[in-house]
Amino acid sequence: MSLRHAILGLLAGGPASGYELTKQFDLSLANVWSARHSQIYPELQKMAAAGWVVVGEEGARGRKEYEITAVGRAELERWLTSPLPERTQRNELLLRVFFLWTLREEDAERFLVDAAARAREIHARLDALDVAIPWDDTRSDLMGRLVLEQGLRVATAIADWADWAAEQISAGHDALHLTDRSPTQL
Repeated sequence: MSLRHAILGLLAGGPASGYELTKQFDLSLANVWSARHSQIYPELQKMAAAGWVVVGEEGARGRKEYEITAVGRAELERWLTSPLPERTQRNELLLRVFFLWTLREEDAERFLVDAAARAREIHARLDALDVAIPWDDTRSDLMGRLVLEQGLRVATAIADWADWAAEQISAGHDALHLTDRSPTQL
């Protein structure tokens, strides 16, 4: 259901065509929620049937510009203010780490070193995005900057953890003898 709500959130900023929404996903939401062009158009039709959006202007070559309705704004508000559902987290990195015991130690260590490098690459991409975006003093930019900051912090945490985990393997530690473990801050 979150794709529909992401579309509603984008349309809350102003009317847009399906093509423009795809571009907005690519530019602003790609790091938190992906959507392909082929997914957006069927969702817009379902949202129109539900009364969440209406077709505003129609242009050349069948271009339709969609606008959020009062019902759509109410749905967006309901979704934003409702508690997050409790779901089992899926994390392919950790799933693979759980089974690294099946590999030779040097291969397991290499996997973690590579995971740290990938996290640093993500951090660098997000850092470059932060510099490239012409942030302003609007609430929408504040929220976008908060999301980007979370991505930067998570990438840093993953890189630090993967480096630490690789060191544990390299040092030949077992589950009873981990070193340099940082206390949990929760």
